[in-house]
Amino acid sequence: MHKPAIALILTVALTAFGGASAQALTFSPCARDAAITCTTLTVPLQRGGPATNTVSLDIERQQAGSTPTHDAVLALAGGPGQAATPLAGFIAKAIAPALTTRDLIVFDQRGTGRSAPLRCKALQESSSLESSDQRVVAKLVERCARELGPGRAAFTSSETVEDIEAIRRVLGYEKLVLYGTSYGTKVAELYAQTYPQNVQALVLDSVVLPEGPEVFALSTLRAITPAMTELCSRNACRGITSSPVSDIAQLAAQLRHRRLRGSVYDGSGKRHTVSIAEPDLLRILLAGDLNPALRALLPAAVRSALRHDPDPLLRLSALARGLIPNLPTPPRVPGPEAHAAEESDALFLATSCEELTFPWQLASPPQARQSEALAALRLLHTSALYPFDANTAWQDSLIPLCLGWPNTTAAPKPQNTLPDVPTLILSGAQDLRTPTANARALAQLIPDAQVEVVPYTGHSVLGSDFGGCASEAVQAFFAGLAIQPCETTNNVFDPTPVTPSKLNFIKPLPGLQGKTGRTVSAILDTMVDLSRQVIGATLQLEQELPSGSSFGGLHGGYARITSTALRLSHFSFVEGVQVTGTFTLRTGEIQPATVQISGSAAAHGTVRLGSSKSVSGILDGHRFHVSLATVKLAQRMPRDWPTDPLRSRLAGLARIH
Repeated sequence: MHKPAIALILTVALTAFGGASAQALTFSPCARDAAITCTTLTVPLQRGGPATNTVSLDIERQQAGSTPTHDAVLALAGGPGQAATPLAGFIAKAIAPALTTRDLIVFDQRGTGRSAPLRCKALQESSSLESSDQRVVAKLVERCARELGPGRAAFTSSETVEDIEAIRRVLGYEKLVLYGTSYGTKVAELYAQTYPQNVQALVLDSVVLPEGPEVFALSTLRAITPAMTELCSRNACRGITSSPVSDIAQLAAQLRHRRLRGSVYDGSGKRHTVSIAEPDLLRILLAGDLNPALRALLPAAVRSALRHDPDPLLRLSALARGLIPNLPTPPRVPGPEAHAAEESDALFLATSCEELTFPWQLASPPQARQSEALAALRLLHTSALYPFDANTAWQDSLIPLCLGWPNTTAAPKPQNTLPDVPTLILSGAQDLRTPTANARALAQLIPDAQVEVVPYTGHSVLGSDFGGCASEAVQAFFAGLAIQPCETTNNVFDPTPVTPSKLNFIKPLPGLQGKTGRTVSAILDTMVDLSRQVIGATLQLEQELPSGSSFGGLHGGYARITSTALRLSHFSFVEGVQVTGTFTLRTGEIQPATVQISGSAAAHGTVRLGSSKSVSGILDGHRFHVSLATVKLAQRMPRDWPTDPLRSRLAGLARIH
């Protein structure tokens, strides 16, 4: 479960309603894939409300093979607020072992995608929602609630549960296998509690408990220590830090008193003065749930900041926020899936603020709510918030958003039991949003539930597990076999070394001496760092970078990537060392090229790069040729980060050693 960026607009479409059970649905081929069929189902806006107020649910179906049963797999997306139908292709692959005899049903939950998407004009003021002035935020959200009107109470998990039951009945399925991810697991659990007789099995990926997340995210804060400990296990952080969590705590303490300020260069090489505060550090950590490259870059970036070199962490913050790279045009999403990138923030607010349990009286005005919530926060021991503090826990919570929400009903009281049905629970050991503690707590409520914890993996396990353990668990589960512990022993995204802040801190390349040796090492480190930024940005964008994407150097200049070339202009990773030149690209691999080396600290001249076997050139008048077979660079990764699954440009760039 996560907070989307608040930036969408909202209205509810109402249509005539004749009763879900009375409707005869007609499926027709979907525009994006004729193998999948589409239909809509009209359901009441609110059960027990006026019959004329309705919602049309967008439904997609993939039918089973030649031996279908009367059961189906029904998939539930995250959020709240994420549309599910754009994910149908991924879902079909992820849950394929269950589909040999079952149909797959994917639908946009009410208020998302094409199912009466909630939009609120007040949320166009996205910059105000990022404001630290909580009174401004509370007023803006209250405006959104008033704009939505009383119908906002209809966009809750319990209404979605009734939508699922309406879909099951009208399509004639006897039982459902519920497959949920993140917030979708909560909806699946609530359906199983409400209609246990209709549930055949549960597959729950990245568990949100039935009662929803804690408002102060204490389980998230508790999960930081084991996640970072695992990241640095097997001496992975040797030479970086002996205690990544202590480093985070130390930096967080400094940020409480003074923002970290420094420079970030954009894709045209322009310098920007930026800063971050303590809550931003937590947000970088949380971004690593969905992007393992960000998590791998963090220990060294924090260490650099503690050494008074802020720029690596500030650049990482910009990467986590999607500000890196500069894109030539917004990424194109194909027509029928244009709403794939949309997450209804209005629905997120309506569901979260309406049904979560907050530490205040529902009838209290915003100012009184704030006082009651602050009183509850003060009761928490500082150890419960480590490595952050109460202010950060407050700012990252839903409390500032929901202070001004005028609730229409009390939050539902969750039940304490779930049906005894076959259940597979998947959890990423690196997941901070929905920690493994949630998975284990839920397993206590389901007799014989099987839990698979996947090491070095974050949120949405089936979508982020590079090792295949989660897919193997799904295969075994639907084959009726016991789930075996994940045998993953290595992290495919190893933590990266601390960035050298000066050329004099770099060891000369073996076989070379002095400034020349250090300059060559810095050049090779520069190329590997660019590769990491490309991989991290590709993961963040969740698709191949468009031609023309450009990256600023850590200390100036830029690199621009097209479908045929990589151009570097005074691109600088180590201060005072600049690389200028153009590499030809063939199938994502850079071809050998000669580049110009300049900068105040560097040995000047030319260097030929592009082969993983050697590097040669002339620097400060000295000719050299060095084999790289046994070279260990300051910035070289112990193992190459995976590139093929990412479809990133410059797939071979990380292999320039």
